[in-house]
Order: sequence, then C-alpha cells, then structure tokens
Amino acid sequence: MTGNGKGARGPRTVALVGPYASGKTTLLESILAVTGATTRKGSVSAGNSIGDSSPEARAHKMSTELNVATTQYLGESFTFLDCPGSVEFAQEALHALEGADAAVVVTEPDGAKARMLRPLLKHLSDHAIPHFIFVNKIDKAHGSIRELLGALAPVSDRKLVLRQVPIWKNEIVTGFIDLALDRAFVYREHAPSELIERPKEIDERFREARYEMLERLADYDDHLMEELLSDIEPPRDEVFADLARELAEGLIVPVLIGSAERDNGVRRLLKALRHEVPEVTRLAARAAKALPEGAARIVKTMHTTGGKLSVARVLSGTIKDGATLHAAGGAEARIGGLFSMLGAKTTKINEAHAGDLVAFGRLEPMQTGAIVSLTKAGQAADAPPSLTPVHALALSVSDRKDDVKLSQALHKICEEDLSLAYVHHPETHELVLSGQGDIHLKVALERLANRFGIKLTSRPPRIPYRETIKKPVTQHARHKKQSGGHGQFGDITVEIKPLPRGSGIVFDERVTGGAVPKSFIPAIEKGVREAMHAGPLGFQVVDVGVTLTDGKYHDVDSSNEAFMITGRQAMHEGLPLCAPVLLEPVMAVKIHVPSDATSAVNGMVSSRRGHILGFDARDGWSGWDVVDAHIPESELHGLIVDLRSATLGVGTYTAVFDHLQELTGRPAEQALAAAKVA
Repeated sequence: MTGNGKGARGPRTVALVGPYASGKTTLLESILAVTGATTRKGSVSAGNSIGDSSPEARAHKMSTELNVATTQYLGESFTFLDCPGSVEFAQEALHALEGADAAVVVTEPDGAKARMLRPLLKHLSDHAIPHFIFVNKIDKAHGSIRELLGALAPVSDRKLVLRQVPIWKNEIVTGFIDLALDRAFVYREHAPSELIERPKEIDERFREARYEMLERLADYDDHLMEELLSDIEPPRDEVFADLARELAEGLIVPVLIGSAERDNGVRRLLKALRHEVPEVTRLAARAAKALPEGAARIVKTMHTTGGKLSVARVLSGTIKDGATLHAAGGAEARIGGLFSMLGAKTTKINEAHAGDLVAFGRLEPMQTGAIVSLTKAGQAADAPPSLTPVHALALSVSDRKDDVKLSQALHKICEEDLSLAYVHHPETHELVLSGQGDIHLKVALERLANRFGIKLTSRPPRIPYRETIKKPVTQHARHKKQSGGHGQFGDITVEIKPLPRGSGIVFDERVTGGAVPKSFIPAIEKGVREAMHAGPLGFQVVDVGVTLTDGKYHDVDSSNEAFMITGRQAMHEGLPLCAPVLLEPVMAVKIHVPSDATSAVNGMVSSRRGHILGFDARDGWSGWDVVDAHIPESELHGLIVDLRSATLGVGTYTAVFDHLQELTGRPAEQALAAAKVA
C-alpha cells in the first residue's frame, strides 16, 4: 500500500545500506513482518525473501539489485530501499540514496570490519544524507560496544551518538537500555522487547553513556549545554527534539543495536525512524533549488515482461496515472501505469503524492537519476555519481542468431545499471562489456541468459597493441598489370623512417621534374595509410614518416587506383625491412586504498610490470592514500580483485591511457602468439 499524504508526517523513504552479509535483506524481512506487511518472514538462505527475488539473487544468495517495499508503521507510511552490499553493485545504492530521506547503515558488531563502511559513510556525509548506524547481529557480538564505537568513529565524518547500551548475561546480549528514554528492555525472540527494571550492575555504565550522548547533542545546542553544566536533567522531549534536529541537519549519526534475524531491536529502530527521519520537503530542497509541483526523481529503471518501469520518489505535488511527465532536455512521456511496490509484486494505484515512492510505467525516454515533472521547467538537477568500470570481458554469442537481439538486450541491462557499459571495439573487433568486478559481469551475463535467452561466452579483452619501426629504409615498388584495354601502371620510390613517439603517420613528397603527376600523389598517400592498418606484426602502425621521392607513370595505364595499389605495395615490402617492434599501451593508474594497504599496492604494481610514480594522502579521506603508477593495459585485468582482497573490498582505481612503450622478450612473444590465434 502507498501513503496518501495525510499521515502525521507524510510518507518517508529509508535506504538500507551497508557491506555484504551485514544483514540488510534480513532486516527488511523483519521490518515487513513486524509491521504486518507480510504474514511469513522469509530468509535469504531459504530463498523465499520478499527482496532478492530475481534468479540471479537467488543463485548467489545475495542482493544483486535494489529491493523496494512499502509498509505502514503506527499509521505512517514507510518505503524501504534494500540496497546490495557488494561493492560491485554499489551503483544501486548511489541512485537509491538520491530518493531517500535517510539511510540506515547496517553493520556487524566486528570492529575489524569497520573500514568497510568508510566509502559509504563518506558519501552520506558529502551529500548531506541523514543516516543511522544499526549494529546488527548483536546476539553474536564479542567485545564491548565501546570498542566497536572506537573502531567506527574514525571512518565517520560525523559524530557518532550511541543510543543504546547492551545488557549482557553469560557473555550474550540479552537486552538494552535506551539512553534517550532512560528505560531498560529485555529481548523476546520474534516479539516486542519487554520493559524491565534497569539492572543495578550496569547503572554506572548507563549514566556514563547517557551523559556522553547528551554531551554530543549539547555540542549543537547551547541550552542543553547550560543544563548539563548546571546539573539539570533535560526534559525527555528536549532530548528527542535535539536527536531529530541534529540528525536532519547531518550533525550526528545515531547508533542503535539489534538482531534482525530474531526481530530484536527492530521496533525500536522503527520508532526512531518514525520520530526522527525528516519529511520529503528536506529531500526536495536537497534535490534542486526549486521544484515545480508534481516532480519526482527516478531512482531505478527496470525492464519487465510488461514493459519499462521507472521507480521514482515523488518530491512535490500529486501525480496521476496517465499524466504526461517532462525531463530536462525536452524529453516527455505519458505514464502508462502507476504502481506501489512490495518486492517483485506491484499493485496498481491511481495517483501518488509528495513523499510516495512508486513505479511509473513506460516512461521510455526517462533515465535513472532524472527529475521529471508535470511542467516543462525546473527539472534540471545534478546527476548522481556513476561508477567508472574497472573490469571488462569480451563477449561472443553461442548462437549466431542471437547477434541481432544482443545489442537491444545489452542496452536494457545497461539502462538498468549505469555502472555497466558496452562498446564494439573497432580495432580488436570485439564486443566488450565493462563493469565493477567479476561477479558483477557474471550476473550481467546471467541476466542476458535468464531474461533474454542469450547465451554468451566470455574472455579477457584483447589488447590494442601497436607497432612501429626502428630503422629507415628506401623502398622501390612497381605495380604493372595488363589485361586487355587499359592496363595498370605505377612506379614509386619512398623513404620510410621512424618518428618520435606520438607523431602518428606523416606523409610528404619531394618529387621533382614531374616524375609523378601531382594528381596521383593523394592516391599514393591513401595506399600508404591503408597499409598502416596492419603492419608486418599484425597491428596498427604508428609513428612512421613516409616521403615520396621519385617515380614513373604511363600516359594511358596510370591511374589513381594503380598508384594507390603501388603505395600500399611499397609499405608491405618496406616495413618488414625497417626492424618492426611491438608497442603496448601503458595506463596512468590512480589507486585509492587505506594507508595500511599502500605497501601491498607497491607489490601489486611491481608484479604487473608497473612503475610507481609516487603516492600522497587522499584529499578529504583521513587514513587513505592515492598511489600513482604506470601499468601496462595487459596487466590491469584482475587488478580490482587483488585490490579488494587486500582492503576488505574498499580499494579501487581509475585508469586512463598515457603512452605507448616498446614490448620485447617473452611478453612480446606471448602477445604475438595470442594475436595469431585470435
């Protein structure tokens, strides 16, 4: 069901984000069960959850795309966006957060994994998105919550405010004390927590933790600070008002605990969301300086058997089924169906109001990230970041008849996931699909098979090697052909010489005495340049100078075609005599990692025939480095796998072409052998 805009605070949307295996989908299942949206709580391991319903998610037992579910809690409407935790599917979360009023960062109670949250918390902070931290699996915790906070604090740009102190019994967390409510509760499995008297043995810890919470809040509230300095107990309403205001303003990050698997702490989390998450008006102001009535931001694109669905958050006004929506650039489309969502299930509705998250049918020209509205003005907004591909595969269809429908299918899956990209490489004649890692591309191939019936084989892409020459040669070439009527005749002498790297192909002429008429010289140049497309080693030739110095012609048999063939022939005969050498592309690579992984990066670069240029602190990222290096393109395949393995998944890199360098020895032999096989 969807909100009707008449609730106490209006419909709100909350994104569930966090690392892989932290329990986000389990938390969504718990929320839906606790709020009565479902009568049976599903699980990821059993493959019967509301979210993760796609064949790919079921097969990998992990979220591979955004899950959406709307429910009611205490009379108010909430839509939850369960985002994949794997860094390879992070683009889903980036788009979802553009339509969320707040985020719940789900993490395990393991301080050693705290660094996994750094990129996510940095994004939330940089984009002023209010967020909580929910420490899941608290029933399996080892070590104190104080130690965990100590590990989490350095990876957050905002102050952490602990909201609950765990109650331990026999080294197991059995309940908690709510520091804002000043009440103690004991967990009851799959049932509401039970109010109990505060245990006297942790009274000192409670008072210390509560004072720390109030002190953090008082950093942004002078009145509360005065009360603390005067030993005045602040009213509960004032404390909750501060929590809500400081969360909305991005000043603090509340930290709550629980176990989604047992439904522990989930109701308390929902109460915090209900009271403290700001309304859609704040999100609308974050999305654009001014929005027209009837505006929405698209956070997800899906292609179903019924057509294209655009999942969108309504930011202002009311949008009805059948209305025409406009986007920046002049795109417009009529809504062909309006739906609320519960996992893969959609329910048709007639209209959506500010705050609702719904799906619009058949908005063909509209893309993920766009702001659409009922009017033609005011839709422009900053697009959410699009992740740069870091892993690629060359694709071939198993069945030739699938060639025709492959491009359309690739267009659809890339429209759904903007961190995927594909290109037909003109030099290697390969179709290359790029993405965020091995699993990301594997899932993409599974989608092509499951949804479109296209089976593909894949391999690492071929490298666009080049070749050049090392010594000059003077080459004579003659083309003579007589076949009745006009024949063909061309005779030229050219000087072929190496040029500095980056010069390209330079053609010149020093013909004297009309040995070759001026009208034929362009044809000779064309033949010379055509011959450079594949030199004696089989690759495109670069950095060669060719000068036409002499020649002969026939008044009847010479023609442009004859001299073009002669120019081509001169190069085919002359280049093998010029000491041809192989050139490989070298990339300028920037590697971003936590500082304690920098030494491991040095080893990775060296083992890939790379060269470290230097490293520096990463701007705005405390405890992180940027390593600059030159690495041959042929050595980049799989680098992202090694980086993530060394950094708990948070390391990444960017690479752009920098220069060509000579390749010799065994690597050159292997490249040439592979080219012959291809």
